[in-house]
Amino acid sequence: MEASAYGVSATGTVYVIGGQRFEVASRGFAEAIANAYAARQRPRCQCVPHGVEMYVARLAGPHGGYIVKRMPGTGSCHAYDCPSYEPLADLSGLGQVLGTAIREDPATGQTSLRLGFSLTKLPGRSQMPSAGGESESVCTDGTKLSLRGLLHYLWDQAELTKWHPGFTGKRTWGTVRRQLLSASEDKFARGDSLRSRLYIPETFFLEQCDAIIARRSAQWLQALSAPSKPQSLMLLIGEVKEIAPARYGFKVVVKHLPDQAFSIDQQLYRRLGRRFETELALWGSCDHMHMVIIATFSVSELGIPSIRELSPMLVSRQWLPIEDMLDGQLVDQLVIQGRTFIKSLRYNLPRARLDANAILMDCDGAPYPLRISQTAEDSPLECPTTGSVVTPEPLQTWVWLAHQGPMPSLPAKNLFRADSGLKVARHHPS
Repeated sequence: MEASAYGVSATGTVYVIGGQRFEVASRGFAEAIANAYAARQRPRCQCVPHGVEMYVARLAGPHGGYIVKRMPGTGSCHAYDCPSYEPLADLSGLGQVLGTAIREDPATGQTSLRLGFSLTKLPGRSQMPSAGGESESVCTDGTKLSLRGLLHYLWDQAELTKWHPGFTGKRTWGTVRRQLLSASEDKFARGDSLRSRLYIPETFFLEQCDAIIARRSAQWLQALSAPSKPQSLMLLIGEVKEIAPARYGFKVVVKHLPDQAFSIDQQLYRRLGRRFETELALWGSCDHMHMVIIATFSVSELGIPSIRELSPMLVSRQWLPIEDMLDGQLVDQLVIQGRTFIKSLRYNLPRARLDANAILMDCDGAPYPLRISQTAEDSPLECPTTGSVVTPEPLQTWVWLAHQGPMPSLPAKNLFRADSGLKVARHHPS
């Protein structure tokens, strides 16, 4: 019997709350989870026979409301087609930082983040700009999130690492922005709301130009410099249009922000070229790839934003993260073949330690990790006929031994799982 027969109906997930069964779309569900929150009851997701304990969190903002969330570390306990399913954290860089750099409190619904970079510039103290990355990160042990680690975490939380053929043509910058902002809610760093520090450019429309600039200026006020006072830095997530010399110094031009470039100094410009030469070269040679950056920035008294530290991330035309050319080929084939999958991210891990590049969700049985092995020293034992590698239960892993030849055939698709794969995502991009 499929696991979905237990707790994913035609209209949504099924929970047991206070001894009663409720579908998400059923009448009385909203009242039931509100009562569960007040009574500190734990709903149980019925996607598997024994159920999986969840908790109810209160939504922030003027509209309020409640949402059922999975308990920390229980994502892999859910059925594979359950909206709450999440792969084992150890298959990506999440396993290294979960519980240390990332701590979720079911009692409050809030997540505390320990950051390995500063969000404050002290007066009179020179801060050396940095091209944030694994070679310069202060957080290699998983106790703090690097800039890249934070971007990967938000991308994961926004479910932008999930793909199903039904998403084709529906994942725009507006969708990416909306889901990232939603993912930043209830996240706190050093006691401050991450959402309040996060600036993601709105989709630019000429007829709305004045209103967009006014909203941006109001948000940037918190990063405005003031004499003899500590200066708060903001976080930028945006798509890069150009990194180039300016009339004075250098600049980063961000899409959907046509009237204002971000300044960077010569030292940061040179570090960026050295540290991320591979990513920049691939971005420059492939018109279909996007370059997303996360950066800390300040705003001068003249209103000019200056980047202090940054880290780039290549993404496909579907906004799926890409490590390099081989990783891009794998993602392209998965999309072309209409597969349902989850893209794995490294967070703070070095590239060689990533256990899976992606995880197929439309095969028979368990999810199917896919891994690219680029060197002979890094290669596990190959099966002679399939090019895949059998690992101890419960997961079987497909491995592309790139140093030996072209990508082998992908594992076969289960048509039933492919047709019902939209349940993999907690919300459908639109």
